[in-house]
Amino acid sequence: MQNHFTRRQAIRGTVLLAGAAAGSAALPGTASAQDAAWPNRPVRIVVPFPAGGTTDLLARVLSEPLQKHLGVPVVVENRAGAGGSVGADFVAKSDADGYTLLMTTIGTAAINYELYKGSINYKPADLAAVSNMANVPNVLAVAANSPVRTLQDLVALAKSKPGELTFGSSGNGSSLHLTGELLKGAAGIDLIHVPYRGSGPMLIDAIAGRVDLAIDNLPSSIGHINGGRLRAIAVTSPQRSPSLPDVPTVREAGLPGVETVAWFGVQAPARTPRPIIDKVAAAIHTIVNEPTSRTRIAEQGGEPVGDKPEEFQRLIDAEIQRWTTVIRQANVRVD
Repeated sequence: MQNHFTRRQAIRGTVLLAGAAAGSAALPGTASAQDAAWPNRPVRIVVPFPAGGTTDLLARVLSEPLQKHLGVPVVVENRAGAGGSVGADFVAKSDADGYTLLMTTIGTAAINYELYKGSINYKPADLAAVSNMANVPNVLAVAANSPVRTLQDLVALAKSKPGELTFGSSGNGSSLHLTGELLKGAAGIDLIHVPYRGSGPMLIDAIAGRVDLAIDNLPSSIGHINGGRLRAIAVTSPQRSPSLPDVPTVREAGLPGVETVAWFGVQAPARTPRPIIDKVAAAIHTIVNEPTSRTRIAEQGGEPVGDKPEEFQRLIDAEIQRWTTVIRQANVRVD
């Protein structure tokens, strides 16, 4: 009888332990056998912009070596719309199992919360930081035949013609538009913003002199700069870009308040198990430090980062605060 009772207790205890283990596996950041087996099927990286842009190009720089590190196919999927919010919302609502990742940007992870306030359905807490892959400087450029040769020239000309000079960006509410607003405030000048649907048409007009200043991500414009069609007058990064070593920074030109960097990283749905996030972050760190990847990132005007989730999250939090303030002060609205 005693042996029968002990056996029943043991069975009951085993069931309770199994239930407790199942419950703990559902908590964020806890490991499970399923996490340990990850990945065992294809992983997709959602790009929230059309194919061919900087975000898409960097996602493809990452995807090929990442599939070698993970041992499964890594597929890039474009889901564009609403300044990147459509793709970000899709990932935020995806299963938190590590099989859907977001190629995120300063726009999707920081700017859009205030810019599209009331019309987007995800919150900062719905996405978990994995790693910042690369930083990309913005560049201020003018037509090759422009009388403006330096940032100081631009400021002086704008002050002599208040409200007459124009600057173009890839879109209303883009980080490039907001960089222009920072420039206006820091220099005390009045420039008219001309938004375009992407960098391509904006650069065409800048080359032709139909806009006085182009503010762009370096990868989109560096070919025109190196080809002599545009003249770079400053980069907005804290240090000079290795791609344009002779072009001063905005700080060197006397306007430190205009420092901005476009960054491109990876986020995952919130509650994605921490072991999976750490595995992806470690792979990104390794990949961006491989010679082939560093060269490909540099070809896009980028600088490899590959930081830890906590470091990337601190950057995101700081950028949300910064750009919320800029948007409110400049009263920026999207159409």
